[in-house]
Amino acid sequence: MNQRRRILFIVTLLFSMLLGSAILLVYSKHQSRKLFVELQQLKYQVDILNTEWSQLQLEQSAWSGHGRIERIARNRLSMVMPEPGDVVFVEQ
Repeated sequence: MNQRRRILFIVTLLFSMLLGSAILLVYSKHQSRKLFVELQQLKYQVDILNTEWSQLQLEQSAWSGHGRIERIARNRLSMVMPEPGDVVFVEQ
C-alpha cells in the first residue's frame, strides 16, 4: 500500500510538472508572437521615418540651393554682386 501511494504521488507530481511546462510553453510562444508583431510594427515605422527623412533632405537641398538664395538676395534684399574694384581682402 505504501508503495502504491508513492507511485501515485510520483505520477501526480510528474503530471503537474508536465502541465506546468505546457502552460509555460504556451505563454512563451504567446509572448514571442506578441514581440514579433511589435517588432514588425516598429520596422514599418522606421521605414516611414526614413522615407520622410529623405523627403526632408531633398526639400532642404531645394530650398538652400545657391541659385535660389542668390535670386532672393537680389529680389527681396536688393543685393548686388560687388565690382572687382570694390572687393577688399583683409590679411591677419
